[in-house]
Amino acid sequence: MHPKASPRSDRGTQRAVLALALAAHPKSLTIPKLAAEIDQGDAVERAVRDLVGVGLLECGGISIKPTATALRCHRLDAW
Repeated sequence: MHPKASPRSDRGTQRAVLALALAAHPKSLTIPKLAAEIDQGDAVERAVRDLVGVGLLECGGISIKPTATALRCHRLDAW
């Protein structure tokens, strides 16, 4: 883990990354654009890696988009 990172701040970055990806759907976002928007640098890359790992984001090169699972959970939460 990055020396300045904490599990709490990483969760906040993950929430921000996922929220932006869901809001942009069906368009994909790029990791550099997310990093600039959130202003978290390495934390965005960790968040993307972790969200891909649990199946909430798809990553193709530098482009990301929410998975069908993330979209379904988001729709259920909106009810």
